Amino acid sequence: MARRGRPTSDVVLTDEERDTLERWARRPKSSQALALRCRIVLACADEERTNGDIAAELSVTPATVGKWRKRFAANRLDGLHDEPRPGVPGRSPMTTLSASS
Repeated sequence: MARRGRPTSDVVLTDEERDTLERWARRPKSSQALALRCRIVLACADEERTNGDIAAELSVTPATVGKWRKRFAANRLDGLHDEPRPGVPGRSPMTTLSASS
């Protein structure tokens, strides 16, 4: 039976990538956002699972699964890290106090 909807990017992991993703997902010092992204990519690599199935299992939306599946397929491990935010970085009140002294 043919699948309906948008085609999904295939995620095929090397042994090294799988080890890294599993380590990042378990590591206590990893940000929770990065750990979730790793769990999403690991789930995408297992068999032919849909974004909806993975989303239900990990309590995220199917769009979130699709976003990280696509980014990983395009940029591999580097695609899972946060991109720089646009605009001028915010200033801390402590920075302005020490600058005026």
